[in-house]
Amino acid sequence: MFDTLSDRLRKTLAGLTGRGRVSEADVDAAMREVRLALLEADVNFKVVKDFVARVRERALGAEILESLTAGQQVVKIVNEELTALLSAGDRTFRLAGSPAVVALVGLQGSGKTTSAAKLAKHIVKLGRQPLLIAADPYRPAAADQLETLAKSINVAIYRAPAGTPTVEIARAGIEHAKRIGRDVVIIDTAGRLTIDDALMDEIREVSAATKPVETLLVVDAMTGQEAVTVAQGFAAAVGVTGLVLTKIDGDARGGSALSIGAVTGIPVKFLGTGEKTDALEVFHPDRLAGRILGMGDVMTLVERAQEAFDEKQAAKLEESVRKGAFTLEDMLTSMRQMQKMGPMGQLMGMIPGMGGMAKEAQDAVDRGDLRRVEAIILSMTPRERREPGVLNASRRRRIANGSGTSLPEVNRLVKQFGEMQKLMKQLSGSGGKRAAMSQMLGRR
Repeated sequence: MFDTLSDRLRKTLAGLTGRGRVSEADVDAAMREVRLALLEADVNFKVVKDFVARVRERALGAEILESLTAGQQVVKIVNEELTALLSAGDRTFRLAGSPAVVALVGLQGSGKTTSAAKLAKHIVKLGRQPLLIAADPYRPAAADQLETLAKSINVAIYRAPAGTPTVEIARAGIEHAKRIGRDVVIIDTAGRLTIDDALMDEIREVSAATKPVETLLVVDAMTGQEAVTVAQGFAAAVGVTGLVLTKIDGDARGGSALSIGAVTGIPVKFLGTGEKTDALEVFHPDRLAGRILGMGDVMTLVERAQEAFDEKQAAKLEESVRKGAFTLEDMLTSMRQMQKMGPMGQLMGMIPGMGGMAKEAQDAVDRGDLRRVEAIILSMTPRERREPGVLNASRRRRIANGSGTSLPEVNRLVKQFGEMQKLMKQLSGSGGKRAAMSQMLGRR
């Protein structure tokens, strides 16, 4: 979602960092580009005006302009102000009460039902036992969808008979949670195509009856500034405590994600980064700012690695790296584990300095490059995977035929593996780098 904005900002700021000292005219020229980039990304114009004014005021300080590293300091200021822009409100996710009641509200099509399941999975990771309540009696498939998702993540669900009023569903669901010993309930409320009085009245009634500790508004980030209008409408009617921005992995301009907290004062608490039930991230303003500016997000990358990598496989892989015995089998294992961490473009964007390669990496996945690599390795014998040195011309032709690829593709993979092997040997000889690699392999 932030690819275009990120590219524009990186290019603009690179022009400053490459020259050391900067003048007032340099800062003004850069701020014009920043302003255009933000406006084209559909960021609220008032937010853009205030943001650029703050950055310019700080960047034109005497200590900045006279510094030998002025360009880098301007980038630091932009990063700090972007983080501040994203940091509206109290982002603490509270689960007080027994059971703790969390209500999800929003319009139809915003991803509310899917977000309810994602949130349930996140809460399970926190060591709690959630119950999902299907409290949308108007959309026939809503309860079925939630039940399917609940089964996929092994979480309990409460459904009421058809025709039961929404408030009664919510009340009965909480009582059911108490009976079966669940300490969190997540209420998937009904939505509408647009904000209307009937919707708001119903949400107010549910809120009064259940007293949720968190009322999370689910907003589709791809709707642009309309998302800000929706957030303002819900906030005026009910006590919204936080936002869940969905479809962050989409190809819209992303301005609402940058504007919504600043305009409404409602904190963003979670980001929906994909369709799968584990594609929900706790929102960290500094991490998102780093991704947008191409500074990476190593913390989120490490957290995903720790969740995705199997502990035994990670230990085995780390041992191979340490001994300098990294094989094609290890490469295949690590590729499969990496794919569990999320879209390749997202992962590349989290590595400092690699943001510009994120789209290229995702394009490679879309073309099926990783699938071809997997097919090539699987077409090898166990010995060939462990000892690539035995891969003569006839073996490579056999592998190409068996994998449905070409001889040049097999040769290219073997060459790339040789370069990776050299890198792994270098890592095995450096204590600090080895420790970093252990973290990336999910070893705590």
